[in-house]
Amino acid sequence: MVNFIILVLVGGGLGAMLREFVMLMVPNPMDGFPLDILVANLLAAFLLGLVTALHGRRVLSDDVYVLLGAGIMGGMSTFSSFVYGSVVLMHASIASAVVAAVYVVVSLMLGYLAIIVGEKLGGQARRPVAVPAGGG
Repeated sequence: MVNFIILVLVGGGLGAMLREFVMLMVPNPMDGFPLDILVANLLAAFLLGLVTALHGRRVLSDDVYVLLGAGIMGGMSTFSSFVYGSVVLMHASIASAVVAAVYVVVSLMLGYLAIIVGEKLGGQARRPVAVPAGGG
């Protein structure tokens, strides 16, 4: 249990730093659309789908899966920023409220697709080859 907590803690910190790096790399459009949050969340969704499929195929151990899935991808995706970006848009104007609604729908649809694509790619990965005892 302690191992699980440490892996999630370390992974969450790394994921939060990765999210900030991704958000700094994505330009913000002039209309206030939270493209940086969308990109960070979609990347995290894709990677979560990928590591989930790799774990299901036993390419990744349980500990690596916890570090990557719950830790890094959990820290990289951000529901609070997603909601905050939507609320800021909704309060700006009627036109911005429409953009906010589109942002929510697009985020959910593309997030779902990102998970599916990640799972498909992870499902095609080769399993590690077991080396017989004795190094042979």
